[in-house]
Parts: sequence; structure tokens; C-alpha cells
Amino acid sequence: MKTIDMFAERLKELRITRNLTLKELANAINVSDIAISRWENKLRVPNIEYLVLLAQYFEVSTDYLVGLEN
Repeated sequence: MKTIDMFAERLKELRITRNLTLKELANAINVSDIAISRWENKLRVPNIEYLVLLAQYFEVSTDYLVGLEN
């Protein structure tokens, strides 16, 4: 599986597991809910700052988010 596919899948899985809406997650990391949706639907990828913020928010590594570790 490609990195972007894994990232999109894991982001959505983490968000849904925590019962977060797109808007709630977006507010938590100070980005638009449209950006989150685009990331989850493989239309865009976050820059490194947002990748780190997502990893910190979900308490996972960036490697986990992009599929380099389980």
C-alpha cells in the first residue's frame, strides 16, 4: 500500500475511533475541516507541521501515520 493511502486510512481510523467529527479534529490542530477531508480522501497531503501535530494529538508516531510502522 502506498504511503498516501496508508496515511489517509490511518487518519480516518484514528478520528473515527475517537468519535471525532472532521470539524472537531480540524479545530484541535487549527486547520479547516475541508483540509482534513481532503487528507482522508487522498486529494491532498498535510505539510510536515500538520503531520507532526496529528501525531502528537493522537499520541502516535509520524512513522505510524504514514505506514512505516504498525
